[in-house]
Amino acid sequence: MTETVAVSHWRAWQESWDRQQEWYLPDREERFRVMLDAVEAVVGPEPRVLDLACGTGSVTDRLLRRFPGAESTGVDLDPALLTIARGSFAGESRARFVTADLRDPDWPEKLPHATYDAVLTSTALHWLTADRLRVLYRQLHGVVRDGGLFVNADHMPDGSTPRLNEAERAFRHARQQRARAEGALDWADWWRSVTEDPLLADAAAERFAILGNPLLPGDHGEDQAQPPAWHVTALREAGFAEARPVWCSVTDAAVLALK
Repeated sequence: MTETVAVSHWRAWQESWDRQQEWYLPDREERFRVMLDAVEAVVGPEPRVLDLACGTGSVTDRLLRRFPGAESTGVDLDPALLTIARGSFAGESRARFVTADLRDPDWPEKLPHATYDAVLTSTALHWLTADRLRVLYRQLHGVVRDGGLFVNADHMPDGSTPRLNEAERAFRHARQQRARAEGALDWADWWRSVTEDPLLADAAAERFAILGNPLLPGDHGEDQAQPPAWHVTALREAGFAEARPVWCSVTDAAVLALK
């Protein structure tokens, strides 16, 4: 398989991941835009960025397409998603990827740089408990340079509006069912297709051993997700000078912190 064909193969997986995520998050591109607008506003158009819990590199992809002078380091633990990321960006000198467990207290030591202009993460940290997330926020305060920023766009529900939450849930589920009828893949469908690709089967098996089998029913962390106000408080307690939500939907939000 030539390098060109290989990159094309991985880019197809990258796009497949995007479509699967959009089944859950139809406003996903809007939150990416808000994140990158914040980066440009605070640190300029040539940032050094840490793509935290990067998955297949969705944030890195948008970052490098928007900012030709940007540099990205993606960090994740999932071997299957990292295989797709590394394949998608093969030959791209502005992107590199690191395998690390954010629950490991020494994970920042694996990064190629001590500090970054911006740390960005999307739909990734809700699986951490509140205590672990507080620890991570304190670590990130040391990773973000003075004057830099951190943006966490994730599931951040607000339990104070139960009727609104229920109406949104019913609307979302109906829309998802229509999309499924038209062939959209959900989380389990997507991972099933991964196991069927000979180039990903071994990485998928390793992923299942490390992080669990996504083909089985299980908790994806939604029950422990915290509302935006909790994140604002936790980030300020971690040492960030300013923190506030900069985008929200009924169920999700993006919280920005400045050092």
